[in-house]
Amino acid sequence: MIDLRLQDKVAIVTGASRGLGRAAAVALAEQGVDVLAVARSQDELQQLEASQAGKVKACRCDMADIEAVASLPAKAIEAFGRLDIVVNNAGIAPAGLFLEQDDQVWHEVMAINVTAPAILAKAAGRHLVAQSSGKIINIASTSGILGKPLLVAYSASKGALLQFTKALAAEWARKGVQVNAIAPGAFETDAQRLVLDSPDVLARRLGKIPAKRMGAAKEIGPMVCYLASSLSDFVTGSVFVMDGGESSKL
Repeated sequence: MIDLRLQDKVAIVTGASRGLGRAAAVALAEQGVDVLAVARSQDELQQLEASQAGKVKACRCDMADIEAVASLPAKAIEAFGRLDIVVNNAGIAPAGLFLEQDDQVWHEVMAINVTAPAILAKAAGRHLVAQSSGKIINIASTSGILGKPLLVAYSASKGALLQFTKALAAEWARKGVQVNAIAPGAFETDAQRLVLDSPDVLARRLGKIPAKRMGAAKEIGPMVCYLASSLSDFVTGSVFVMDGGESSKL
């Protein structure tokens, strides 16, 4: 078993109450990382905290509140004494025809999916740059690479997050801070509930995936842990696609 040497590191994981965020928080905690788990759902956060034997501290936060987001690094340092890793996972994906969606939807998607990760990275970056080490891991989407109908705002936001990742990686590389992104495809999470609950829709969805299955949430954990570890110190500005081969086919 590879020792990722993550013991006693400290991470912030947003959107940690469920789905990929929860899986990332659990995987990091199991590697010995102290995790500030951030989300809006207090009950689910407390359940996560209780399940991880002192390695996870729940922190309720509305990611649309810029001041609250900017305060998260200070809260992590207050709770655990340091900060090493940020996993920007929180996001929203309201579906609908672009011409029919209210303009406010666009603003909300950009606020949660682009502005909040940037604000958190900037606030955390002051600490990471000062210590000449740190990891920013942005959870994007294959929608940010290919674009999807009915998810125009979401696709645009995740595309922006990918370019933010690359630009920030280039700027902070010589400062000892690595910035990377993971672009998941279809995973078995609540975000895919309408698909999972309909056999016909699910069959059509799986027909587009060469692996003929959706990803399990826990499968994102090892990738997050690798990118959070010193083994990835020469990896920055990269996008790791996890989609069962869907985006690689013609």
